[in-house]
Amino acid sequence: MKKMVMSIVALGATTALMAGVNAGACTGCHGADWSKAALGKSKVVSEMSHADIAASLKGYKDGSYGGAMKGMMKGQVAKYSDADLEAFAQTIGK
Repeated sequence: MKKMVMSIVALGATTALMAGVNAGACTGCHGADWSKAALGKSKVVSEMSHADIAASLKGYKDGSYGGAMKGMMKGQVAKYSDADLEAFAQTIGK
């Protein structure tokens, strides 16, 4: 019973973190299944690892990552905490 309660608490905390990221804003360019190269310029997110996605999102936020879409992506992720971005990255990719 204790394990089940702890699992529910952990799931609730993770869901709360994921809820902080508006995936709808992402899927508009990256596709509902993350299979599009956004505006023909980005990597295909569904082919990236969770760790690479998290590093990319955090890099966009701190300005250390990105190419042609760096400025636009910084604006998309700047409002999220690193924990929000990390939790969100775990929900997409491989």
